[in-house]
Amino acid sequence: MSDREYFVHEKALCETGSVGKGTRIWAFSHVMENVVIGKDCNIGGHVFVESGVKIGNNVTVKNGISIWEGVEIEDDVFLGPNCVLTNDLLPRSKLYHAENVKTFIKKGSSIGANATILCGITLGEYCMIGAGAVVTKSVSPFSLVVGNPARFKYFVSIKGDKLVFDKENIALDSDNNKYKLAMDGTVQLLSYTT
Repeated sequence: MSDREYFVHEKALCETGSVGKGTRIWAFSHVMENVVIGKDCNIGGHVFVESGVKIGNNVTVKNGISIWEGVEIEDDVFLGPNCVLTNDLLPRSKLYHAENVKTFIKKGSSIGANATILCGITLGEYCMIGAGAVVTKSVSPFSLVVGNPARFKYFVSIKGDKLVFDKENIALDSDNNKYKLAMDGTVQLLSYTT
């Protein structure tokens, strides 16, 4: 893995030195300067990461994705092949805004292949975005959303399995993690056993 403690394919361009131990950056990817990438990440082929992006630990970025300034990605996130991230609500050629619109992808979130995420929203912890979905508003934690525009389908566990709530609004997953459906319609993780 060289003395850098992370791997950069000979056909990739990595202009930042802020890459965590065990991370791999594959062929034809370009990581610009002033990018921070955590440890044990996998940056697939043909990925572009713009200056100012922050990527947490254990993040999987599949092939063909561009991650633009203003996007912040927490730990354990999965970005499916060719998903689209944005940072400008009013894009025009040669028209530059003082600041890019922020998008937050929280811990454990998964984005399916070819999904589009509009900027200025937050994808909550462990939410799941279906393949091809067009997400135009924030997604609450543990929610599965699908379609165009993306709509709530049901709640999912940390592993992505459908949660089934009892009459006390409690659900257990296959690892005995405990979830509560709150009065406001959101899900809270009450206990984590794995």
